[in-house]
Amino acid sequence: MKVAILAGGFGTRLSEETSIRPKPMVEIGGKPILWHIMKMYAHHGFREFIILGGYKVEYIKKYFINYRGDCTDYTIDLGTGDIEWLQPTHEDWRVTVLDTGSDVMTGGRLKRAMRYLCDAPFCLTYGDGVSNVDVAALVRQHQESDSWCTLTAVVQPGRYGALRVSRDGRHVNGFREKGATDGGLINGGFFVCNPEVFELIEGDQTVWENDPMERMVEMGKLGYYHHQGFWQSMDSLRDKMLLEELWTTDPAWKVWKDK
Repeated sequence: MKVAILAGGFGTRLSEETSIRPKPMVEIGGKPILWHIMKMYAHHGFREFIILGGYKVEYIKKYFINYRGDCTDYTIDLGTGDIEWLQPTHEDWRVTVLDTGSDVMTGGRLKRAMRYLCDAPFCLTYGDGVSNVDVAALVRQHQESDSWCTLTAVVQPGRYGALRVSRDGRHVNGFREKGATDGGLINGGFFVCNPEVFELIEGDQTVWENDPMERMVEMGKLGYYHHQGFWQSMDSLRDKMLLEELWTTDPAWKVWKDK
């Protein structure tokens, strides 16, 4: 199953970092948060990635073009250009990086990648949040449901809009504004989607979280997986500093083992 990662926004609330690089390339522990997300998915067996870039996408392209050379020692014959890699490659990922436009909304970015994702269900997530969600269990639940999309529901206090969920613990019934002391469930991303979701995206200015998801609610086709473990987005410099601290003390999202 392929994993699409939304990685094209401006990240204006993290402008201290994003003035020079796209938000998914902001580093935690010396590695882009995008790398952390991909490591988590790879741990669960998902190793084919479609990166939906936009703002400063060239930064992401150069990162993966140079990835092997930056991570391993090598000997290069400058006359012939031949390279001998002196260590094995740590990652067995297949990565497609797309330029989906600078001014395109989240749904529009996904629509522009349709030809890479329309043949089978796929995972979808944001390029600015980490979690120890059991992606394999999330996928199993989605496959056992009749939902077109299953999102990961998490508890997060503060500034997010909360979900209204059904009693069966499977479907989203709606969305509502959330107060600062409300401990309700929110959309934590980490979606599993059927190709049918492309039918709900009109064009570049479609926001994935608005009309497509609202229409699935009306159709009874938006499910949710309740994740009760760690989840943290990186929306501000304060969030980045928190993740940096956790990386050195208790990185709960680090489900993989170092090789």
